[in-house]
Amino acid sequence: MALPHLTEARAPLTREVETVNEHGERATTSIPAERPLTVYVDKRELVTLMTLGARPEWLVLGYLRNQRLVTSIEEVESITVDWDVGSAAVKTREGIARIEERTAQRVVTTGCGQGSMFGGLMDEVDAISLPAARITQAQLYGLLGAIRAQESTYKSAGSVHGCALFRGAQMLLFVEDVGRHNAIDTIAGWMWLQEPQEPAGDKVFYTTGRLTSEMIIKSAQMGVPIVVSRSGITQMGLDIAQQLGLCAIGRATNRHFLCFTGSERLQLQPELAARPLTAP
Repeated sequence: MALPHLTEARAPLTREVETVNEHGERATTSIPAERPLTVYVDKRELVTLMTLGARPEWLVLGYLRNQRLVTSIEEVESITVDWDVGSAAVKTREGIARIEERTAQRVVTTGCGQGSMFGGLMDEVDAISLPAARITQAQLYGLLGAIRAQESTYKSAGSVHGCALFRGAQMLLFVEDVGRHNAIDTIAGWMWLQEPQEPAGDKVFYTTGRLTSEMIIKSAQMGVPIVVSRSGITQMGLDIAQQLGLCAIGRATNRHFLCFTGSERLQLQPELAARPLTAP
């Protein structure tokens, strides 16, 4: 069997960043790296995948297989990954039959990690200007309390992501879906229908999922300047949040949280962190 030649272009999986916790203390924590990898097949651009970069050649090979673009590993001559330009060049031995037809209608799945829309979203970043808005630590705790009290499919069945839109600590909308991107898109549609009665500038977006670059950009596109997550943030999510001046708060459960970016939008009240939780 003629196996393809693969580079071994591994990238750092984490990055150290400075955070502010619920006590107002600054600390260093690790966040997962996230980087775009644009896949080219025989010099034709195919898709941009968002990845940590641990085994990018395997990722590309598996993507080609799962998309049924190649049926045998022998069809692939080589995969060359270059992190300096964020590309993976796939060279096949005899080309892929009808590749234009087979990739003309690209469907973004509800799963995590596939970012075929990434390039289009990045084009929007420079044009986004977020309104001035702040959140107090008391409001943040109120928000987290509302999430704890919310009846959800996740509590009964698991396997879904939840997103919510708040005005301060008041929950305006709660949405669950199998993919966090579907949930945030649903909220974006609701917000569009409410304009101009519900301006985005005083809103806070909450998600159970990671704050990836795509989630940060979508929140900013909605005009929401503060995002909160039960999970963490990726490297590209952090970089874009900093670029936008967006307040990104992660690992937020009970009284604990880490403010990764935009701490000037967070009015700290460290004395609240020591108070016991009240029943939701």
